[in-house]
Amino acid sequence: MTKTTTQPFDVAWIAAERAAVLAKIAAYEFPPAPPCAGWSLGCDTGFLKRLRSHWLESFDWQRAIDRLNLYPQFTATIDGLDIHYVHVRGEAPARCPLLLLHGWPSSHFEFWNIIDRLAFPSRHGGEAAEACDLIIPSLPGYGFSGKPPTIIGPRAIAQLMNRLMIDIVCAPRYLAHGGDWGAVIASWLGIDHPDHAVAIHLSMIALPQRTELNLREETEWLAGSAAAQRQFGAYSHLQSSRPQSLAWLAANNPLGQAAWIIERFHDWSDLRHRCFEEAFDLDWLITNVLIYIMTGSFRTAAYLYRGLALESGAGSVATVSEGIRCETPTAFTRYLGDRRVVAPPRQRAEHAYNIVRWVDAPRGGHFPAHEVPESFADDLRDWRRAFWRD
Repeated sequence: MTKTTTQPFDVAWIAAERAAVLAKIAAYEFPPAPPCAGWSLGCDTGFLKRLRSHWLESFDWQRAIDRLNLYPQFTATIDGLDIHYVHVRGEAPARCPLLLLHGWPSSHFEFWNIIDRLAFPSRHGGEAAEACDLIIPSLPGYGFSGKPPTIIGPRAIAQLMNRLMIDIVCAPRYLAHGGDWGAVIASWLGIDHPDHAVAIHLSMIALPQRTELNLREETEWLAGSAAAQRQFGAYSHLQSSRPQSLAWLAANNPLGQAAWIIERFHDWSDLRHRCFEEAFDLDWLITNVLIYIMTGSFRTAAYLYRGLALESGAGSVATVSEGIRCETPTAFTRYLGDRRVVAPPRQRAEHAYNIVRWVDAPRGGHFPAHEVPESFADDLRDWRRAFWRD
């Protein structure tokens, strides 16, 4: 086993780097767009122009850097690859190690609003004894983590995450939550490492579903899922088949990268009860986008879609028909405002998972840790209370 090394880490974007990004944003020439198209053709023109003005005139870079450095963070070299992670130790002596896994186009920053609630519950009306130690990595190829020398998929990343928990954090037993790609990785932790990932919590059913349909409810789900894929899924096909073409288009174009990323936050979030900028303010969106821009992660993050396709072609992705099932106790919270992913009925999900807890959350979309942090943290605390034993 390759030796691991760990170093403290701080975000430091120097003035010259910031100026280079701002110069490219200032020089961007907006192409013509059909009037009154809104978000129907992609990122809304009026919104993107407003974002650009805010970025150039009002965005506080130092405040964003200070915000990203709010919690202790480190890099650990595992099998030659640097893995960046935040590690917040909770307030109780006997703390539950909780691995929080983000997806695309999010980042570790998505979990900022729940860290204090989970690590220091007594500050929020909870019990100190329920505190968690939070480990929040940047996925390989994302943010401040290293860029894999070859394209890898979620099952390989799960192996690295398990090494992070065991070898670096020294947590041989832990809980894991994941949404989006994090849900896929957490599922593989449950399949491949059940002695360590003793329970998982998902906000997306990630394993492939069997093809046959048995119930009317399943037929309705399949129709809704197919409609969501047609409306919101074109990016996935491109990133899994021709990610380098997208990389060529986005190179040296920070505003173009922002438009591609922010369109997903708009389209996948729960906007039934509030407008987009109430759910995601401009400073938060720019900070998340900068994690991609300043680290050159736009292209390498997209490679993960190709990595899944490669793993699938090699026969590594579990399917129900192959008899592979996640037997690790699995909790699932269905966010009814998630417009991107329509969750299958519970009886269908149970073919792929050992579902022990199922919650229907009336509010929240694809990014619940940021969209509805209070209810999301409460949900994780309830799950932790039921399924963690010291």
